[in-house]
Amino acid sequence: MNMLIMGLLTGMLFGFLLQKARVVRYDKQIGALRFQDMTIVKFMFSAIIVGMVGIHFLDLFGLVQLLYKPVVLGENITGGLLFGLGWGLLGYCPGTQGGALGEGRWDALWGILGMIVGAGLYAESYPFLMNNILNWGNFGYLTIPQLIGVNRWIVIIVFVAGVLALFRWFEKKGL
Repeated sequence: MNMLIMGLLTGMLFGFLLQKARVVRYDKQIGALRFQDMTIVKFMFSAIIVGMVGIHFLDLFGLVQLLYKPVVLGENITGGLLFGLGWGLLGYCPGTQGGALGEGRWDALWGILGMIVGAGLYAESYPFLMNNILNWGNFGYLTIPQLIGVNRWIVIIVFVAGVLALFRWFEKKGL
């Protein structure tokens, strides 16, 4: 029960932050898809940086144990295409649909219903997909630092510096 309450509170905080950042707005979503408004991109990269640095610091001090998923191209490409298609057609990504609905944007309900139907179709077609598409390009448990043979903190520092440079460029361009 404690975990349910923590999940509810975390979800409410996430929704509040989505709303305060204005990323649940349709015009922000379409602006991101058209590379005209980088508010959503900045929000996502900020969350990635905080999560990446935080998790790796927790791991450094032995407070968490990192568990990696295998790199499977079939899963990543299929998931990315479905995600992008849904986002492009509806104008909301899955996380922002709930926030948009919470703000009273009823058009987001169609996306939520579509996700439910899509999850059912995926579950029904999973055996076929697993045998024919999703297992393609399985590289096992591989990380970028392992791939290029460097310490993970070098990759993290380079990534953070790159994102900060990207943010600066966005601001200079008025994005």
